[in-house]
Amino acid sequence: MGHARPRPQRLSEKLLQIRTALGLSQSQIAKQIGIHEYTTISHFEHNRNEPSLMTLLAYAKLAGVRVEDLIDDDLTLQ
Repeated sequence: MGHARPRPQRLSEKLLQIRTALGLSQSQIAKQIGIHEYTTISHFEHNRNEPSLMTLLAYAKLAGVRVEDLIDDDLTLQ
């Protein structure tokens, strides 16, 4: 059978960094990126769930970064 793909190790940290840098609550960023439940943001930030590609794109657009910056553990957010 196939192997599970590796998960970005620093993704949750970067998503939290984006939210706090923008000065947004979990509820506020959830609304801005089209998430209905703000608890979903908490799950992303605590590495319980991984966001979909469309959610990562929304985060990237909101923060003015590339999706690659979010998912590549070797890259840091500026």
